[in-house]
Amino acid sequence: MALPTPASLRDLYVPPSNAWSFIPPALQENASAASMNSSAPGPSSGKWSTRPAPNPLFELSSSFAGDDSGLDITSLAKELLAAALLQYATNAIAQPWEVGKTLLQVQWVPREPERREGHSLDGADDDAELSDSSNENESYFADPTTVKPPKPPRPADEHGYIIRQSLLEEGTQPEYVIPVGSADGTWGMMKRIGGFRSEGWLALWKGLLTTAVQNALTSALQPVIYSLLQTIFSPLSPSLSSPLGPGLSTTSVLLPVASQVLAGFLLSPLDLVRTRLIVQSSVPRHRAYSGPIDALRQILAQEGGIRGVYLHPHLLVPTLLDCTLRALVPLTLPGLVAANVGLGAHIAPETHPVQWNIAELLGGIAGSLVLLPFETVRHRLQVQTRGSARPLKACVEIRPAPYNGMVDAFWHILTEERSDLPLKTHRRRRRRSSTAKGKDREGAVQEDVPEESESWLRHSGIGQLYRGLGMRVGASVLVFVLALVGSPDESDGGWAEL
Repeated sequence: MALPTPASLRDLYVPPSNAWSFIPPALQENASAASMNSSAPGPSSGKWSTRPAPNPLFELSSSFAGDDSGLDITSLAKELLAAALLQYATNAIAQPWEVGKTLLQVQWVPREPERREGHSLDGADDDAELSDSSNENESYFADPTTVKPPKPPRPADEHGYIIRQSLLEEGTQPEYVIPVGSADGTWGMMKRIGGFRSEGWLALWKGLLTTAVQNALTSALQPVIYSLLQTIFSPLSPSLSSPLGPGLSTTSVLLPVASQVLAGFLLSPLDLVRTRLIVQSSVPRHRAYSGPIDALRQILAQEGGIRGVYLHPHLLVPTLLDCTLRALVPLTLPGLVAANVGLGAHIAPETHPVQWNIAELLGGIAGSLVLLPFETVRHRLQVQTRGSARPLKACVEIRPAPYNGMVDAFWHILTEERSDLPLKTHRRRRRRSSTAKGKDREGAVQEDVPEESESWLRHSGIGQLYRGLGMRVGASVLVFVLALVGSPDESDGGWAEL
């Protein structure tokens, strides 16, 4: 017998619910039954959540071993080790260029390299030795029994060593010092270090560990300081919103600059140790420090302790100026350059990637012109020892007299040094007077004498303040090319990082 069909299906239709529900059907039925029996809400322990539990350690670990074991220590250790090795390898690639640039910046190149510390060459002796024709005639007719007065001995120090009267003398030049003026650029200094007998190619990686540790600590410390400053000064942000330039305000520049300056100031002892390790000689008996820990220990013990490392005027003022300019230039110069060269006053990396890359290139070159003089003066003041520490035996010529501050260093670099490097020398024959022509020919020697040039660079040390400029410009161009090649055609397609 067939069942009677309903007259209409309209009353049996139930519209579906659009609300999201994460409760299983069984638990939902139990919860609905419990809500009908009592007014108390259902238990919250039965609810599921699709959001994963947050990682408790900066999201460095990719998985958990389980509820009982907690964090996967093995996976975390592997990721930290891989990040440390990558950071170390990156610094190892760039360290040879940093070593060459630092040695060029601290190298002292006087205008008259044949004179040093006020000791001039004995011009009378040289003129007498160079006048061969008169000496030959006089020695030919002279009485061989006549006793000639001995030449005055050359001045010597308290240990009996002959004082250097010329930076170009090979006989009195220390074995660990690279000849002055033998390289004009970073690549030239790198080749000179690799081919020098007392240094070698491994010397291009001096201070690598200190550099890697300093960069790693800077990357970790600067964001923490920036977040702390944001928390402290966020209530004052409405009162500090005066514009500084296109798309810039006081808060968008002041806090990042302050965070980088504080981080650089706190880590300035590591920068001092790195400079000392790069500049010191690689010969074991002439080295002052065996490593970064020994260098830091000796500096703290002999040069005023923590107060001397942080608050000495020769270290504090250059550190604050260098760190401030290093942080301020990348934030302000690209926008100012774009507004002044016609690229646009309101360009941004998201809307105008090509124009922004050009502005960054021009801003980086202009920033190098501002930064390099202060960086050079800072490195020269770092090389100077203070307190009871002995002078550093550097692998390049450094100024024998110390500088008395930043202004004094700028003045002496500009007024007493030369910029036309490498020094061009020619061979000059010197003959010793003797009674026989054969002996006179045997006594002929050769000497390197710098050629006199009329270039204005010979009379100005401005080029000494810009050692390493070519390397910085080349790095900016390389970053610009990689940004153009790596960025897609879409304006919002992403970003490229070197």
